[in-house]
Amino acid sequence: MNRILTSITLLFFINFGFAQNGKLISKNLVDIANTAIWDRITQDNKLQADFEHLKKLNFYIITYKSDHQEIRGLLVEPKKDGKYPVVIFNRGGNRDFAPLTLATMVMYTSKLAEQGYVIIGSNYREKDEFGGVEINDVLNLTETVKEIEKADPNCIGMFGWSRGGMMTYLALQKSDKIKTAIVGNGASDLFDTVKFRPIMETNVFAQCIPDYWNNKDSELKKRSVIYWADELAKNSSLLILCGTNDKRVNPKQADKIAEKLSEINYDFELRKYETDHFFSGYKTELNALVMEWFDKRLKK
Repeated sequence: MNRILTSITLLFFINFGFAQNGKLISKNLVDIANTAIWDRITQDNKLQADFEHLKKLNFYIITYKSDHQEIRGLLVEPKKDGKYPVVIFNRGGNRDFAPLTLATMVMYTSKLAEQGYVIIGSNYREKDEFGGVEINDVLNLTETVKEIEKADPNCIGMFGWSRGGMMTYLALQKSDKIKTAIVGNGASDLFDTVKFRPIMETNVFAQCIPDYWNNKDSELKKRSVIYWADELAKNSSLLILCGTNDKRVNPKQADKIAEKLSEINYDFELRKYETDHFFSGYKTELNALVMEWFDKRLKK
């Protein structure tokens, strides 16, 4: 009898824990004037012209529940009252490299937010499996936004850069809640990444992906959309952005996934620019592209 009661109690707590997925634990307003990015975007302590739009936005540090863990993230929303479509922003990097910061949100998402969007992003859990269980930290944000007053939880898009592009593909495989998405210089074939940039295998894949060397083929396929493109959410759409001089992700991967998506008649576009992994020299065009895509595919 005691064993039965113990099992029932354990199941209750497990189910209760997962029922809490996405629960917003904290939401703390940040004064960007007191952050590291302030000196980069101001002159004589006043916002430069290109950053005047920040006066219309609020920035928050958030924590939320995901698989019994507390995950840190960031939120940007217009100060003006209203109900706004949501864009989940997926960071690049891994572990402590290239974390999601206020600077990231200012540079990559603030102009979109100023046009009438709530932007939310995760820093993923501490034990990073590079496209493993931490995908749940992205998916659970679709629940978190239900607790954010200005967010429309029925109108969610996604924007991922570099590793965040891989996370975006995975999210489109596992959820039908993403109405449209943008992937910027994201890997679609990790086998090709190993050949193109071998240091990624030794310094990232092998260190992050559990039991990597014994399960290399299966684990890389799980993270490579080129092998399961037909599993992407059928009701969604995709904009793929590619820098043809990218030294971190082989630009040919964008052509290959575009070819695959064409074969299955997926709703997508591929835009290529003669620039690097970070779209250097094309930030103005990048902001315009992102706003145009979401205005057309999400706001309507």
